Amino acid sequence: MLVIDGLSVEFMHYSSALRRSTMQVIHGLQLNVNAGEVVAVLGSSGSGKSVLAHAILGILPANARFSGRMFFDGVELTPARQAELRGREIALVPQSVQYLDPLMRVGQQVRYAVKSGDAAAAQRQIFARYRLAKAVERFFPFQLSGGMARRVLVSTASISGARLVIADEPTPGLDPAVIKAALGRFRELADQGCGVMLITHDIASALTVADRVAVMYAGVTVEVARSEEFTNEGDRLRHPYTRALWQALPQNGFIPIPGAQPRYGAAHTGCAFAPRCLSATADCSTAKPEARELRGGLVRCIHAS
Repeated sequence: MLVIDGLSVEFMHYSSALRRSTMQVIHGLQLNVNAGEVVAVLGSSGSGKSVLAHAILGILPANARFSGRMFFDGVELTPARQAELRGREIALVPQSVQYLDPLMRVGQQVRYAVKSGDAAAAQRQIFARYRLAKAVERFFPFQLSGGMARRVLVSTASISGARLVIADEPTPGLDPAVIKAALGRFRELADQGCGVMLITHDIASALTVADRVAVMYAGVTVEVARSEEFTNEGDRLRHPYTRALWQALPQNGFIPIPGAQPRYGAAHTGCAFAPRCLSATADCSTAKPEARELRGGLVRCIHAS
């Protein structure tokens, strides 16, 4: 359904009146989402996850430049096609609750997403599912708590009829029962034939619904693995960063990763993870590893076997 081939995104900015520089935040990214599956996109803050979502939808700011190609249903996603599909065939659950219209009652905002049938009934049904009281439909966004606003955003995408749903960190601030309901809804949408891209840093929650997991680090996908490969000590995983993320969970030893992810725009000639990798050799610093298929997944590591 969605194919991303070699996507790179950079931002131009001025450090002074006459000095312009660029900051690259995504580098040659490759990813695809099939109909009927949930693909979780994992990574720490600053890895480029939200930029990826905005690039797919064509809502990057004016100072952004991108290269590479993206396809939806086999047709290239040009700016004109992105505008045509946005909110119809492709829906976003944004990370920021500021996407809600501050001047419109939230029930009406959700109803606008319904393409057929009784919009009011659909809105009330989805609100009940996410534990939003009937009175909430008449609230304005400023009257909502952060968790309530996020549930409204999830509700909008859930009933939009879109064939591809991109959920950007949809669960922060929600209680466990609502998190389970929201993730369960994404799984239902996939089972009904939709494609779902779930962008999150919560590995444990993502693995409850995802078919595949794409791991981002410093603007690249370092690995794409099947969910069932996240077991034991991560022996079936391909990239050392993916294994480190898995082993950092409390239930897997709570082992911290030394160092920090490179900041946006930081220059590095080889593998960006090499300074933190216990398996790194001199070769890891000479050239950026290419994405390659390995054991039914994808990896960017010269030592993966």
